[in-house]
Amino acid sequence: FCHLGQGLERGAKNQFSTFSNFITTINQKKEGIGNRNSPTQLVMPNIKNVRDLPPICLDVRQKQRISIDTLPQELKAPIPPEPPLPIRTKTVKDFQDDVEKAKSSGDWKAVHDFYTTTFDSFLEINAAFKKDANSPFNTIEDSGINAKFVNVVYDALLNTPQDVQKSVLKGVINGLLQEWTGPRTKDDLRAYCILLQNPQFSNTSTYVIYAHLLRQIAALTEADHHFLVHWSKKISQTRFKQLVDRLLQFISLRLFPAKPEEFPPMVKCTWWIPSAAKVLALFNAANCLISPPIISYTDFYNSTLDHIDLMEEYHNWQCYGNSHRFSFCQYPFIISIAAKKVIIQRDSEQQMISIARQSLVDKVSRRQKPDMNMLFLNVKVRRTHLVSDSLDELARKRADLKKKLKVTFVGEAGLDMGGLTKEWFLLLIRQIFHPDYGMFTYHKDSHCHWFSSFKCDNYSEFRLIGALMGLAVYNSITLDIRFPPCCYKKLLSPPIVPCDHNTLVGICDVTLDDLFQIMPELAHGLSELLSYEGNVEEDFYSTFQVFQEEFGVIKSYNLKPNGDKIPVTNQNRKEYVQLYVDFLLNKSIYKQFAAFYYGFHSVCASYALLLLRPEEVEILVCGSPELDMSALQRSTQYEGYQKTDLTIRYFWDVVLGFSLDLQKKLLHFATGSDRVPVGGMADLNFKISKSETSTNWLPVAHTCFNQLCLPPYKSKKELKQKLIIGISNAEGFGLE
Repeated sequence: FCHLGQGLERGAKNQFSTFSNFITTINQKKEGIGNRNSPTQLVMPNIKNVRDLPPICLDVRQKQRISIDTLPQELKAPIPPEPPLPIRTKTVKDFQDDVEKAKSSGDWKAVHDFYTTTFDSFLEINAAFKKDANSPFNTIEDSGINAKFVNVVYDALLNTPQDVQKSVLKGVINGLLQEWTGPRTKDDLRAYCILLQNPQFSNTSTYVIYAHLLRQIAALTEADHHFLVHWSKKISQTRFKQLVDRLLQFISLRLFPAKPEEFPPMVKCTWWIPSAAKVLALFNAANCLISPPIISYTDFYNSTLDHIDLMEEYHNWQCYGNSHRFSFCQYPFIISIAAKKVIIQRDSEQQMISIARQSLVDKVSRRQKPDMNMLFLNVKVRRTHLVSDSLDELARKRADLKKKLKVTFVGEAGLDMGGLTKEWFLLLIRQIFHPDYGMFTYHKDSHCHWFSSFKCDNYSEFRLIGALMGLAVYNSITLDIRFPPCCYKKLLSPPIVPCDHNTLVGICDVTLDDLFQIMPELAHGLSELLSYEGNVEEDFYSTFQVFQEEFGVIKSYNLKPNGDKIPVTNQNRKEYVQLYVDFLLNKSIYKQFAAFYYGFHSVCASYALLLLRPEEVEILVCGSPELDMSALQRSTQYEGYQKTDLTIRYFWDVVLGFSLDLQKKLLHFATGSDRVPVGGMADLNFKISKSETSTNWLPVAHTCFNQLCLPPYKSKKELKQKLIIGISNAEGFGLE
């Protein structure tokens, strides 16, 4: 152990390679172990290879994902006795006073002694930071950690002299080298929770120690992970994000080290990244337990993964699941939406190529002349019969849905270079979502569409909309569809189409929050019912029934058997509200949504869908609402103009100064949607063309080509005035 101490003294450059070598040496000498308390003979615990660690992230290919929260609140496992803690009486105020004195006097002995003692063992960590040494704190509700004291001690640490910081690391190594026998105590879990927050682990020179800490946490039992998850959700937002960022940085720098010589060879630490991913899974589970979450789900994205061989990761995951080979696809919350889009598109391309190749082989084997059109999904429609022709074409060519889409309008010359396909999508959606068509109801309060509950004989048009959404994802078309988040949750219920056609699809757990996003006024009324302090039965006089108007006729539906005879009371109102919400969002539209579900999955059937959150499906279909007009300016192409021309300079001055609402209107006017593709503004291929018309004319847009035709206005004022009039008064999709 003296050898390790000397290594620490020699500085950051080689201190932890010494630690790594030391770990190897003591593991080899395990057989000759003697007195366990002798610091010269401490050994690393006999941790199994990471492949054998208990899974934190269960195989995501299971039909139902099991939440880490499904364990009972207090597990029946025997709780090992906690050893008595040393008595430590230093308070936050005492510590802060010591630090201030040290800063003014230059004498850091008291502070040094505190850090050396506190981090010397897991017992000492608990003695310092446990709120009450005599209380067990063995529930998930309260970790018993004095978070304020931990934060103050860590915030001061990086501003202390180097020897103080090194003493902390030595203590951490001591704790990690302890040989464990039997299950962990809650004090051990508390120590892990506190050590994870050490800001020293942001420095790459500490990564060998950090890796061993992560490995031990990853190797804990599922019951212990359960406690860590619930304790983690109590960490403040700022500290929580710092912990997540530190883990993401650890993964990034292990994948792409700035100085490879800082770390052991990759072959000797293949367990580093799997261990970090498992610990990240704990924080992700904690984040998902809270509504609203502590941080955005996008804060778990690691954009470094955009630069690795994602298809190899995907194929490993497909072939091996969660068995014996690590893949980032086991932890999809780490993979960015951009990376997931790459996986989905390449997977779809491979499926398209495979199907097209088979068509070609079939033709050749029958000695027929190959036709290049067989490599595409060719859709021929009449403008006057757009919906019926589209339905017929997609039904007849169901086997070709995964091929590249090409659209032809009957009687019109022209090759589909992408513009006709986009126009077909825009026209179809405009027609199907029109209120007079009756398939969807537009809710003005929430600015979204929802499925009409009217019964009909044929639900094929709902299947068409589902297929359209699937085709849009496969063909990188952004659709201007406004469905609530609940729709995408239902679309992934389940994410893989069940083999048994009697299995219900598109049914998910729904809450009052889901209803708020569609029918806020009704949801508010139900919320008022839940909080009403008077006598619900006498004052509301309601039963377990729902009334709906269908084609001018009021129809009633029971929410449960004999619901018309069961009054709503203070005691059963929660059940009434839950059944009401379930009826509106699941049961009353089951056939409509099931057709929609099967339509989407007829095109998008892929294991890659298992990687997606509902919010991510929405972004793939509709694009992202995050606008960056400066990025659009950088990627815009010009025809008839130079980017230095006065009119163009006026244009960008005006647009960059627009409110977000006007910027959205401009994007909608020019492209048919006010959202941005997953790849960002550059993927729009936005073009500004010179319009050789009078400057009295308004700008014109060709939405099928994301093109804006701009007359050469002579002043910024005139351009701004004409542009605002044009984008604010465009009907529908501004199609031309």
